[in-house]
Amino acid sequence: MKIDFQETTKDLAVRIDIHSKFGALDIDRWMLDLIKLQRGSKILDVGCGSGKQCFSYYDELQGAADITGGDVSEELLRQAKAENERRNIAIQFDHLDFNQSFRYPENTFDFVSCCFAIYYAENIPHTISEMHRVTKPGGRLFTTGPMPTNKKLFYDIIEEATNKPIPPMPGSSRYSTEILSTIKALYAKVELHIFENPLTFESVEPYLAYTRASMSEDRKLWSSLFVEKDDFEKIMTQIEQVAKKRLDQDGKLVMTKVVGGILATK
Repeated sequence: MKIDFQETTKDLAVRIDIHSKFGALDIDRWMLDLIKLQRGSKILDVGCGSGKQCFSYYDELQGAADITGGDVSEELLRQAKAENERRNIAIQFDHLDFNQSFRYPENTFDFVSCCFAIYYAENIPHTISEMHRVTKPGGRLFTTGPMPTNKKLFYDIIEEATNKPIPPMPGSSRYSTEILSTIKALYAKVELHIFENPLTFESVEPYLAYTRASMSEDRKLWSSLFVEKDDFEKIMTQIEQVAKKRLDQDGKLVMTKVVGGILATK
């Protein structure tokens, strides 16, 4: 399934900032506590973006690992390499399109991760097979993605504001079904862990900023809602009205992120 969508760097940065400011829990700490990285490991992060996970792994292991990040976006790779140079550390960042065969030999890595990216793959069995191929026997895969109940308030407000059904999202519609079942078919041991993080907004402005960042610059996932050229701003106004009404009723807006973490052993 080809998904014609790539989130902009600006939108992603806005959402990450809002997660950190309004969320109750730290998903990076949850992930690190769950995967328990080993010093001396050879690590590959697929869909690494600007290197967030790679730098997190490096810091957790105090540099005692051989870490590679791969991504298809040259813009994000430039950002990762610039940060790598600024910090004067030795993480390798490569061009990697997870819809194609990986450049790495089989049985290369002790640990492979793909965080909040795998559900954009055109061919899930191919992408996961490549991750499996480059993982050493006994090595592990870790992926993250949204569960079906993720951000229920967010979708409820949009649906009420537009009176239209929410289009299927690549993550929540694929992660706990097609992706999980494919991993179970390939790996010897598979565990699904759940992370829930309520984001609490006591004013409507940051909630609207999150909504705009989630729907704005690339609207292809939301194409069924936008027909005319000025529909986006009209819909944002409708969303603001519904959000304000709910805020007045409840005194706050609580949007819970529900994330699955699949930890698998080859």
